[in-house]
Amino acid sequence: MGNLRAWLEKRPPAQVITGYYLLAVTVSILLFSIPAVHKPGVDMSFSDTVFMAISIVSDTGLTVINVAETYSVFGYFVIMIILQFAGIGIMAVSTFFWLVLRRRIGLRERQLIMVDNNQFLLSGLVRLVRDILKIIVVVELVGGVILGFHFLRYFPDWQEAFLQGLFASVCATTNAGMDITGESLAPFAGDYFAQLIIIIQIVIGAIGFPVLIEIKAYLAGKKTERGYPFRFSLFTKFTTVTYGVLLLLGTLAILILEANHSFQGMAWHERLFYALFQSTTTRSAGLTTMDIGDFSRPTLLVLSVFMFIGGSPNSMGGGIRTTTFALSVLFIYNYTKGNRYIKAFNREIYKDDVTRSLAFTLIAIAMCMLSILLIKVSDKQLDLIAIIFEVCSSFGTVGLSLGITPDLSLFAKCILMILMFIGRIGLTSFLLIVGGGDKKTKFDYPKEKMIIG
Repeated sequence: MGNLRAWLEKRPPAQVITGYYLLAVTVSILLFSIPAVHKPGVDMSFSDTVFMAISIVSDTGLTVINVAETYSVFGYFVIMIILQFAGIGIMAVSTFFWLVLRRRIGLRERQLIMVDNNQFLLSGLVRLVRDILKIIVVVELVGGVILGFHFLRYFPDWQEAFLQGLFASVCATTNAGMDITGESLAPFAGDYFAQLIIIIQIVIGAIGFPVLIEIKAYLAGKKTERGYPFRFSLFTKFTTVTYGVLLLLGTLAILILEANHSFQGMAWHERLFYALFQSTTTRSAGLTTMDIGDFSRPTLLVLSVFMFIGGSPNSMGGGIRTTTFALSVLFIYNYTKGNRYIKAFNREIYKDDVTRSLAFTLIAIAMCMLSILLIKVSDKQLDLIAIIFEVCSSFGTVGLSLGITPDLSLFAKCILMILMFIGRIGLTSFLLIVGGGDKKTKFDYPKEKMIIG
């Protein structure tokens, strides 16, 4: 153990965090191999067990089986527990146990927390983790109780109603596209109250933990250290506006594209809630109130783009993240206008952040395109749109599917598993593992202009 600890101390934090998530996958595979997790008579192959373990650890929710027909009540609770560890973050949950055991949290642990939560500073990390845990647990419990009471009208007894309510609450908050109804949220397609509760929970899980903590501080009337009124950070302003704009654009796009297709003959409020919920769920949730296979091909492509973008940084979501997308768009806009600097909310954005955003976007596009090509080559019979949708759903850790997941070849499933895992640990950690950290050169070469465009 001493040698293992010494070896881990020498590893970069990103590699250690990835190792912890791989360990979480291994533990999940072992848990899902326990007979009591499944319903009597259910037998799952090892490859399907691995796929489900990675899907749950990555908070994706893509499934190769019907969850309601496969897992027992004990299995449901195992799924919810794993979703907590994965969604909040391995290091956040570990920190909670360290605090309970009154163990000192040293520099190395703080470095791991910083990488796992995509933070820049070592100070305030323990308080950050404590606040994250409080907010998420409270949101899930309150949501579970509200939905449990509300679901009494749908289910024959209170045990089933509260189980369904708690599972839906946990999956919505952790942005995991799983359900135990067997039909996602289609049974509640006309229940706007239940949809609003779940939409709020999805947004809480996808908008980013720093945003939630700042909102909590604002509502509590907290002031700065110098006694000035509380001010939201640039990250919170930028993230919230981007998230809101994407949510609105997604809703409008679905309303327009499906007006004469799947929404034909519906009342205005039905169209609005169908479009709003489907736009919200593409952030990273994966729950749906209708059969998305009924959507037109242009709508499916639009949804794929939104799933590729994913949720906000330091949230339950995956994808390239909302801020990465927004910075890339702002760069293109400013470049065409001849502006050398990118500004937002009276603040100038660091050039390194813009460069990283462009690099992440291009790498993610290349990664998804390669995945689509490989899956199409291995599974020639599959529709290209369905493959694009599945790949974007995996990378964005969304969990939406056109129903092709169980029919994929083992090779295609392996590609999706890799994408889900990368989507969970984040492109930053993935690139640090592949390419290492920033490298300092001992000398510079002469610069020369290059003709482009």
